[in-house]
Amino acid sequence: MEQKNGSSFTGFILLGFSDRPQLELVLFVVLLIFYLFTLLGNATIIALSHLDPHLHTPMYFFLSNLSFLDLCYTTSSVPQLLVHLRTADKSISFGGCVIQLFVFLGLGCTECILLGVMAFDRYAAICKPLQYTVIMHPRLCALMASASWCFGFGNSLLQTVLIFLLPLCGRNKIDHFICEIPALLKLVCVDTTVNESELFFLGVIILLIPVALIIFSYGRIVRAVLRIKSSAGQRKAFGTCGSHITVVSLFYGTAIYAYLQPSNNYSQDQGKFISLFYAIVTPTVNPVIYTLRNKDVTGAMKKVLCRVRDSR
Repeated sequence: MEQKNGSSFTGFILLGFSDRPQLELVLFVVLLIFYLFTLLGNATIIALSHLDPHLHTPMYFFLSNLSFLDLCYTTSSVPQLLVHLRTADKSISFGGCVIQLFVFLGLGCTECILLGVMAFDRYAAICKPLQYTVIMHPRLCALMASASWCFGFGNSLLQTVLIFLLPLCGRNKIDHFICEIPALLKLVCVDTTVNESELFFLGVIILLIPVALIIFSYGRIVRAVLRIKSSAGQRKAFGTCGSHITVVSLFYGTAIYAYLQPSNNYSQDQGKFISLFYAIVTPTVNPVIYTLRNKDVTGAMKKVLCRVRDSR
């Protein structure tokens, strides 16, 4: 970002929750607990997906991708926030801010696309069961996962460049706990209407494509399930999709609220807590949602624990 006064620019100050010092200790303890559970839960899913041959399926391939993504997503912001909550120094270098925005936004965009891919996987499993292994070939799964990461970080690169080309005029205090687009736009000292429109358009594109895939997939799934005469069969079919629908609702709900609203309606305080939600709460609850009623994962966990016990 340019400086109109020509002075050297070293970095930013992340104000975070410094206006609520009484909350900082409470937030530190709560976030630390959530972060540890996030690491444990997502690492467990990744490990089980690789260790148990019964989980070597497209569904768990994408789920392990999602868990790895969530590990990176929460690690890109929470450790720094924990440090800032317990120290007076709340600075971040210019390069650090650029990298954080690029990584945080890239992971968020990737998750948007990956959730759409996972919906298509459920469509293939329920609507095309006989052709499922042919449709969801390992090469196609790897290609779809790779495309999610490439498109996600490609979009992030474009948005990051657009943001950091704008002039700040010496402003460096970000009223947020991370470098995020709405908070950075507040620092810009020129009219940002055109820039906001460009960023809004990019955000809509990255949301609309996976949302369209999710709507198409679940529309077909509902039609297929309603044709099943057995109520037990219907419950089983819907049960395999319930976890994914819950995760989609949590992630897209907070993302749309945070990014796809006019800047004049954007509340900085609300923005901080919404960002906290999708940066730490969603990655923590995803493993719980996917494993709570999942017999495959709980069964794999029991096998691994029995194997460890027997090896002793």
